[in-house]
Amino acid sequence: MLTPEEIMQLLQSLIWLLAGVGVFIVGMNFLSDALEKSAGSGMKRLLGKISNNRFSGVGIGAGVTAIIQSSSATSVMVIGLVNAGVMTLMQATPIIMGANIGTTVTGVLVALKNDYFDMLMYLLAFAGVMMGFANKPKVKLAGSLCCGLGLIFVGLNVMSSEEAFGNPLVETLFTNIFSVIDHPLLLIVVGVVFTALIQSSSAATGVVITMVGAGVLPLELALFIVLGANIGTCVTALLASIGANENSKRVALIHFTFNVIGTVLFTALIWIFKGPAVNLLVSLFPGNDPMSLQMRVSVFHVIFNVTTTAMLLPFVRHLVKYSCLVIKDKEKDTHVHAFKFVDEKLLAMPPVALMQVKKEMDYMFSLVEENISLSLAALEQASPANGEKLMQNEGIIDFTNSALTKFLIKLSPEVDGRDEQVIGSYFHVLNDLERIGDHAENFYEIGEAMRGKELAFSEVAKVDIRRMGETVLRMLAISKDAFENLHKEDLPALAELEETVDGMKKELTANHFARLAEGNCCLEASPYYSSTVAGLERVADHLVNVGFSIVNPIGSQKEIV
Repeated sequence: MLTPEEIMQLLQSLIWLLAGVGVFIVGMNFLSDALEKSAGSGMKRLLGKISNNRFSGVGIGAGVTAIIQSSSATSVMVIGLVNAGVMTLMQATPIIMGANIGTTVTGVLVALKNDYFDMLMYLLAFAGVMMGFANKPKVKLAGSLCCGLGLIFVGLNVMSSEEAFGNPLVETLFTNIFSVIDHPLLLIVVGVVFTALIQSSSAATGVVITMVGAGVLPLELALFIVLGANIGTCVTALLASIGANENSKRVALIHFTFNVIGTVLFTALIWIFKGPAVNLLVSLFPGNDPMSLQMRVSVFHVIFNVTTTAMLLPFVRHLVKYSCLVIKDKEKDTHVHAFKFVDEKLLAMPPVALMQVKKEMDYMFSLVEENISLSLAALEQASPANGEKLMQNEGIIDFTNSALTKFLIKLSPEVDGRDEQVIGSYFHVLNDLERIGDHAENFYEIGEAMRGKELAFSEVAKVDIRRMGETVLRMLAISKDAFENLHKEDLPALAELEETVDGMKKELTANHFARLAEGNCCLEASPYYSSTVAGLERVADHLVNVGFSIVNPIGSQKEIV
């Protein structure tokens, strides 16, 4: 029976231990967030090298995870990229495998710490806090990185200090706990639950390594907790896949299956050959000093992930087929609009998110181009045949304008420099494209209204509108090429065509009134003709704005009603 004084000492030690865990996790989050932001361009280059080569996929996954120190974050990014259509399941699976290897870096760093290294990390944490008061964003970001790295080791030292584990009562407590929870399956469950709660296998493994180094957790028990941590880290990816498309859910399932298979195989091996497995690790790092004890756990973590990846890499295609069998494709509701390339999860990777925004806008532009062609054809042929397709496209255009604007508002604070100006121009381009889509809808409605009243333009009027429409379509092709491919060569021609359209508007309006005066044109059709000509001229103005947005990323060229 413990005395009140002993209970108080035990509580103080446990609070000290929890404080160390808290500081460690905060440091991990600081470091991960800072690395994600600072490594954006690097990740953009890495992701640009995505191919169907499995080995390069594993390398990319390991590299990105080693950079941002979080396999969970990498998995969430991959789910976002698959959901956005940037990569296929075959490409994503090796990256997920590589992420498991990259996450072992944290454990190795934790195991290698010593007194001199700790002092350096303390200074680094202090320097990071001071840098946080700077006005320059890059200095603040570097400060967050330094502070996060320093806090990781501050937390580790708090956990392994005399105040936490120096109390014999704490050692007795953990000895009693692990004398009850000493079954491999129970230990795996502990690893799963603990990792799921703190959302980081790196942090969970770091805590286990520290406890082994402090002598309160036997190595043969720690190995099973580490195996459970690899399953627990899948929880983040599984949560991230909720609400995503089928392929994203398959990525999360593959991630979970990969870690379960590895855990089952290693659990069986260690359960059967526990003595030889522990002796092998002890022989690799003999001695009872904290570093040797900790290195045994971290090296086991590396062996587990590298071996599991090597075993399952040849079966990537089979894992993909299995995920497709478990998660079937659903019939898509064409009335429910969704992004084609953009995913909210890409906000964690601003450079990649901006690339996907550009793809989404290119797709929006193709719909605008199609609708202009459909509406002008329907107007000339006096046919309602294109109406259903045109209205379907218009619904997507309106959705993209609204949803992409909201996404860009969220993305804006995450970028800097040139990208800020690019986002500013995108707001204007979205508005211009949406207005062009509205004009296409108006042209179609003009044709519908005339058909309802059994009206028709004169043959001369039809020729004039066709001539003006063809000029606008040439402008549309130039503007689309300039925006999509960043081609500036034809922009002078675009400006000249816009002046031509302005002249056509004046010419066609004057000719129209002359025909009215001579009685060669239907008076009831006059408002529809004038609206069509005025609409085409406004479309031309919007097209100039879009085309010249690549050389003037701050704002649009002219305000159009």
